[in-house]
Amino acid sequence: MKKIELKFYEENFAQHITKDAALVTAGTINNYNTMTIGWAHIGNIWGRETVIVYVRPSRYTYKFMEENDYFTVSFYDNNHKKALGFLGTRSGKDLDKVKEVGFHAIELNNSVSFQEARITFVLKKIYHQDLDSSLILNEIKDKYYKDNCYHRVYIGEIEEIIMH
Repeated sequence: MKKIELKFYEENFAQHITKDAALVTAGTINNYNTMTIGWAHIGNIWGRETVIVYVRPSRYTYKFMEENDYFTVSFYDNNHKKALGFLGTRSGKDLDKVKEVGFHAIELNNSVSFQEARITFVLKKIYHQDLDSSLILNEIKDKYYKDNCYHRVYIGEIEEIIMH
């Protein structure tokens, strides 16, 4: 594994998050969960380089995000697209979905990623807050929140960026 500087990745982050598959993972090597994400941001707040992710309370990963101070966001090559589709549509509460897709968990600085990742952001949770439904445009609520299950926003400070 090789550590890289944020500037190297910053230029293509929007392309990666919109076109590539990504996982958010939280917990310890002995007790974690992961899920596929399609929404994320990279930036700077309070003088810290950060990644922002969104997790609904209805997702099993939410419990792990709440209980742990660290999480990871990892990106994968297109040959893992089917696996990430599976990881995003099955609950880790019901089965060992990581084992089902043949991924191999690795411990990274108080959190978990996978050997199959192309790149992993190791993040320390520095802020979280539920989205305020009264502030979301109705057209967005109608499209994404018909079930009234609004995401929680997590801001993680980048502690490491690792290329696998």
